[in-house]
Amino acid sequence: MAIPLLDAIDIEGKVITGDALPTQRTLAVYLVEKRKAHCHFTVKGNQPTLLSDIEFQFRNRREPDYIDLAPLDHGRIETRKIWITTELNNYLNFPHVGQAFAIERHCIDKKTGKCTCEIAYGITSQSPLEAHAKSVLTTNRGHWSIENSCHFVIDWNYDEDRSRIRTGYGPENMTRLRRFAVGLIKSKGVSSVAQKMRQLTLNVRLVFDCLRMTKNSCAAARP
Repeated sequence: MAIPLLDAIDIEGKVITGDALPTQRTLAVYLVEKRKAHCHFTVKGNQPTLLSDIEFQFRNRREPDYIDLAPLDHGRIETRKIWITTELNNYLNFPHVGQAFAIERHCIDKKTGKCTCEIAYGITSQSPLEAHAKSVLTTNRGHWSIENSCHFVIDWNYDEDRSRIRTGYGPENMTRLRRFAVGLIKSKGVSSVAQKMRQLTLNVRLVFDCLRMTKNSCAAARP
């Protein structure tokens, strides 16, 4: 399903990132061979053999190839470590593997003191000359920043993951409406989508003004 969407845009020389679902051989071949792009995929349980091989490679991790300390302004202390290798390039049953990697994320909630540790595995078609450890980690973080700015915002404000709309085109249509609403709010340059939604909920006139359906009557609605 991703290929027809990518056909419409210029991706030559770009790095296309994907979570576990698009980690598919067909897509990797399409990106590297046909479109002259790079792929950066997360490996999870839907590719069990691939995941097992990468996990085995990193089972006895030594010093990480790079460590990143996130800024301390988000209510948590985050440390990310990455290990990369080219030793599996000719072994993995997956096309165009330039490097395999493991990323370990430690997080401490500054309020509760709760500690969590997650580890993720992945592959990239970029060679060590094209992407060192820091660059691979940056690309991986960039993928999740997109995920957080899209899905997380919608799920947080609309509780989409627990939606009971499941019949026919209902889920698809509701998702489009939610994304349209979030996109409209973001286009106003607001700093918090949730805060703006609460403001609109309390003043219906503001909704019409935001949609430009009436002449502006609320100063707060003006850009």
